Amino acid sequence: MSAESRRIARVLLDSPLPQLDRLFDYAVPAELGEVPPGVRVRVPLRTAGRVVDGYVVEVGVEDDADRPLSEVESVVSDVSVLPERLHLLARRVADRAAGSASDVLRLVIPKRQVRVEKAWSGESPEVVLDEESRARVRSAIEQYDGLDAVIDGGGRAAVEAIPQMRDGVEGWARMLAAAAARMLAAGRSTILVVPDHRDLDRLLSELGALVPDHAIVRQDSRQTNPERYRGFLRTLESTPCIVVGNRSAVYAPVTAGLVAVWDDGDPLLSEPLAPYVHARDAALLRQELEESTLLFVGHTRTTEVERLVAHGWLHDVRAARRVLPRVVLSTPQEMEQPTPQRLPSSAFLSARDAAAEGPVLVQVSRPGFAPSLVCAECRAPARCRHCGGPLGARHRGAVPVCGWCGRGASAWECPVCSSTKVRLASSGSERTADELGRAFPGVRVIVADGAHPIDRVDAKPALVVATRGAEPLAVGGYRAVVLLDGPRMLQAPDLRIGESCLRWWSNAAALAAPGAPVHLVGVDGAVAKALATWNQAGYARSELANRAPLHMPPTARVAFVEGTAAAVSRALADLADLGLPRDAVLGPVPVESDDVPPRVRALVRFEYGAGARVATALRAAVVAEAVRGRRGRARNTRSALSVRLDILDPEL
Repeated sequence: MSAESRRIARVLLDSPLPQLDRLFDYAVPAELGEVPPGVRVRVPLRTAGRVVDGYVVEVGVEDDADRPLSEVESVVSDVSVLPERLHLLARRVADRAAGSASDVLRLVIPKRQVRVEKAWSGESPEVVLDEESRARVRSAIEQYDGLDAVIDGGGRAAVEAIPQMRDGVEGWARMLAAAAARMLAAGRSTILVVPDHRDLDRLLSELGALVPDHAIVRQDSRQTNPERYRGFLRTLESTPCIVVGNRSAVYAPVTAGLVAVWDDGDPLLSEPLAPYVHARDAALLRQELEESTLLFVGHTRTTEVERLVAHGWLHDVRAARRVLPRVVLSTPQEMEQPTPQRLPSSAFLSARDAAAEGPVLVQVSRPGFAPSLVCAECRAPARCRHCGGPLGARHRGAVPVCGWCGRGASAWECPVCSSTKVRLASSGSERTADELGRAFPGVRVIVADGAHPIDRVDAKPALVVATRGAEPLAVGGYRAVVLLDGPRMLQAPDLRIGESCLRWWSNAAALAAPGAPVHLVGVDGAVAKALATWNQAGYARSELANRAPLHMPPTARVAFVEGTAAAVSRALADLADLGLPRDAVLGPVPVESDDVPPRVRALVRFEYGAGARVATALRAAVVAEAVRGRRGRARNTRSALSVRLDILDPEL
């Protein structure tokens, strides 16, 4: 290096400010020694007069030593926590979502734990599968037509999971564990993304039977900070591993040979933090960068995945021999009754016979005793006089309690008819258990919901009343499954409620023992037919056809724009220059809030081909408003403009 040159580090600042979402050049003083790419550093921020954290993305030499540059103040650690592949992924994800790369990295890179870092060896032993594990892997993968070719050839597929338990293991968990073990044996890492801790524990249990513990990296919110950092450091090693975790695990900095997402329709896979990217979309972007194998696995098919199948971008992989649940729908006579029974006689008799042999699953829509109450005289919904929230009862004869603010309503009076009496309008898990306990004398009744989490029940006779998504596994499978509250579930004001119900019911039906009846009570139409015929992909295709004329997702992409009226108006004006259709923008409409100045929101619908241009324009608008607010000394106020792309259920 000549006397006129100097070392330069290009640094990505760890800052939520959108105007700082770029690389900044800093001079590297000689006393810092070698500063490799990916390390954490502390650098001055001249405009704010303070020192901030950042990551070195690039290092080089500059001949123009006269250019005024601030110097890197210190190197926090010599561990390269931001490899190039992770930076590229974060940048790609942020650009697609009109967000910041530092927001993505905040989801991935844990806070530094000095003791953990010092104890880290930097290399783990290689893994060799024994013959028994190899046989189990082959057996699990051979149950699906063409899955082995997809895994070995770096393909992309939507996989219909086998809805059957065997030896206490669900079909999807067995298949994903086998695929990961096969990739590990080939010297490649795998990322397995699941919605919640129940799925995570079940998958970890199956993986533990195939590969040693040091080859498995768990990532979830239940971990302590040292545990999370230890697992993150393991993913930086060159030795392959299997990363299993919730939505943020999709960004794990391994060189992935396989990325698989289980049950991508679960809302828990939608990231609630900026830039709000769904794990499914992050997995798609990652596959484009790394050309890894990509699997979306589920009992149902989301419209997003079905759209990719229809375009030929994903292969449709199904079981070589389909063994499907025996779904029983309500009879026409039961459907035509003026006041349909919550548990019709056919389902009651089936449950009674099955309960004499083993556990019976009863799925309900809501937890608690009576989640909602109505006036006993006029049937008007009972509302809290303080906040307007719905009143519910925790047990029979209890004082009504507001579901929002928690206040009791001992002296409630109906605002419509002045009655002081209420009646139960709905049955939660606890009330259903109470009613079934009287209808099935001598049979154990088990409640499984958010307040009573249960992961597994034995094979003895029992009635298991569970809310959707909280169903425990049963040894040998449930001898019968009864799906209640279907009509109430389908009434939810949600664009995707049909998809959601089909997913809840399909996942519950998959827990049944082979040949056991699955009763869907009180539901007919397209969703019921899809469940009865186990044609979830067909239902997703029909949903796509219905949404296409309305330009609703996923047939089109949607951007949610919110802010002050002036900021939203300027952002929409910038989009007008992109040549979008005249009906692309819905709104703006006022937002009910106490903000001053008042805020508005708008939706922008656009084709996938225009995605990069729209995201770039909206991001530029967010940066411009942030800079404008800074000049106006509005640093501590709410952002004048916020943008969110690809929301699942857009509404004004």
